Amino acid sequence: MSKGIFVTGTDTGVGKTIVAATLARLLRMNGVKVGVMKPVTSGCRELSGTLVSDDALLLCQAAGVTVSDDIAPYCLREALAPAEAAECDGVRIDVSAIKASFNRLASSCDYIIVEGAGGLMVPLSGGVLIADLARELALPLLVVARPALGTINHSVLTCFAAQQMGLQVAGVIVNGMPEHPGLAEKGAPHQIGSLCGAPILGVWPQRNEVDEMEMVDELAAWLDGQAETSIVLRELGV
Repeated sequence: MSKGIFVTGTDTGVGKTIVAATLARLLRMNGVKVGVMKPVTSGCRELSGTLVSDDALLLCQAAGVTVSDDIAPYCLREALAPAEAAECDGVRIDVSAIKASFNRLASSCDYIIVEGAGGLMVPLSGGVLIADLARELALPLLVVARPALGTINHSVLTCFAAQQMGLQVAGVIVNGMPEHPGLAEKGAPHQIGSLCGAPILGVWPQRNEVDEMEMVDELAAWLDGQAETSIVLRELGV
């Protein structure tokens, strides 16, 4: 097992990339040689005739590395589930090719952060799911959840599915807690921690910076000042 974490979400749009990039930035600030990977990105933009993963670019900027084919091996045009986006592009996603890229990256860093696409049950190719990719890479999961109503159900289902598939869940981060949370948002972290069978490794505040790297820097600085961050990093195997 490589030293690292696989970042997944309870849904799309919960802030997986921001969480993964912030952790990469935090580790880099603390002298860890961190690697990053975004194996599959749907909805990529075209730049000079090449499809570009903005998620991978943010991860690389946070980690201080240059984007490469190993870091972002599959960049797909349509904003669809990867299996469907790949079919639109006439591409077949090969998990063994992703693993080969992962192994090359992992061999040159102290710790690697891999960001999935959507949630665990998102299809990559045929019957192969994001969960199968995480298992193939032999990485524990970091689950990113939103604080809004419905998150308890989504979080418990995600952790239950992971455990049923033999995946270790290192913990859950509740991302985007408003400055003035409602009753549902206030109670969500406790309920998730009680029911998921995995620890809550953070309740991150909602940030409103327009620039994503500025948001990452602010969150990393905030985490670096938290007394419990060293415990969180230990739980993540750093």
